[in-house]
Amino acid sequence: MNGFVSQTENNFLLSSVSESTFGMSSGARHLFASGFTFPNKGCLVPRHIKFSLVVFSTNRYTIYHESRLHYGKAGAGLVPVLMFHGFGQHHRVFESWVEALGHQYTLYSFDLFFHGQSHWHSREALEKTDWQEIMTLFFKQESITDFELVGFSMGGKFALATLELFPTKVKKITLLAPDGIKASFWYRLATYPVATRYLFKTMISHPGRLRALAYITRALRLVDTRLLRFAEHQMSTEEKRNRVYQSWVYFRHLQFNQNNIAGIINRNRISFTLWMGRHDHVIRERDMEPFLKLIEEKEFRILNAGHYDLITRVAAAIKNNNGIQN
Repeated sequence: MNGFVSQTENNFLLSSVSESTFGMSSGARHLFASGFTFPNKGCLVPRHIKFSLVVFSTNRYTIYHESRLHYGKAGAGLVPVLMFHGFGQHHRVFESWVEALGHQYTLYSFDLFFHGQSHWHSREALEKTDWQEIMTLFFKQESITDFELVGFSMGGKFALATLELFPTKVKKITLLAPDGIKASFWYRLATYPVATRYLFKTMISHPGRLRALAYITRALRLVDTRLLRFAEHQMSTEEKRNRVYQSWVYFRHLQFNQNNIAGIINRNRISFTLWMGRHDHVIRERDMEPFLKLIEEKEFRILNAGHYDLITRVAAAIKNNNGIQN
């Protein structure tokens, strides 16, 4: 059998392969693009065929009442890193980070509620006390005592909530174009007054009202045109509109005071890094400036990136620098 290796010996996560080719080596991607399929279980694969699949092990859940938080786990390092994605994404968006950090860290990438395989079953908004109980269960489940945090866009809210609730456990926090630092006027208007929240909900089933609002804001130049195009894309289908409504309304209590967050970072001497995209019109650099002034020790990096390619751009930068920046 010198010329062959069993499929089991390759130790592939075949269930993940059927969903995506994220994290594959260029050779493995080429095989899939050429129509290659794995042989049946128990067959032999020529030993000269090499595969390098970088994927999260899935089907891990933290159960809280009737809700469930799904996450993937990858890497073999001693330091746990908790990762939270942005709107419309899922835990596998961080697979580019596994190749960059998997030898140093164990990465836990979560599906936020209303995304991926996570489900929030309560009719009430998610409270910080809920999140504290959920993460306490998760820490016990995975035997985690301290950790690092990564949050992108909307996931920044969950990274900040975890920081605020468990300040002595956090060793580093890395934010990528984070939401939660500065709440926009439109977000407050859509989620806080009951009347406007009801109006926002009616737009889910009556997209004509949404288009009318977009027309008015464009005509009056109330919103940057590029940001408006981004918003229209994110609400182009009923499924997307539902997700926007659920994420905005059910996460509306995840709000933070900049002075309080900065104080936690400064008092506990937590390593802080902020990454922004030069061409990002969703979360802008200037919105972060007041917060950055409050942080005593920080690293601020700007990459030649937009919003949704920032995750992979940062992973490449981290890989080139051999680790998460201090």
